[in-house]
Amino acid sequence: MAGVAHAQEKKVISTPDAPQAIGPYSQAIRAGKTVYLAGQISIDPKTKQLVTGTIEEQTKLVLENLKAVLAADGLTMDHVVSTSVFLKDLNEFGKMNEVYGTYFKNAPPARATVEVARLPRDVKVEISAIAVHP
Repeated sequence: MAGVAHAQEKKVISTPDAPQAIGPYSQAIRAGKTVYLAGQISIDPKTKQLVTGTIEEQTKLVLENLKAVLAADGLTMDHVVSTSVFLKDLNEFGKMNEVYGTYFKNAPPARATVEVARLPRDVKVEISAIAVHP
């Protein structure tokens, strides 16, 4: 039928520069101009090993992983419009936030931050994001 809007195709975004999905999910999905990024934890994509350590070290690796997935679709951190931050201990919010702020200097995205009882592989932080193509 002419004039009827078609459902937007979804495209899987994947890169070896971020940890591979270890379950039935994608690193990211693009629907139209919007990219939905799966939550990342502190797994080093080169060694495939979990990086434990301080909240600052884990936050940096998580954000580097998100940055790599964005780059696979031609985007940067400046294209992120929203993030969800899951913390094992909300008392570490300030330390996480300090690192987080270095990745989002101009027009930082909207954000929700929650403390959770447990995260995959018992990490301290997981972050997911939504980005938009210009």
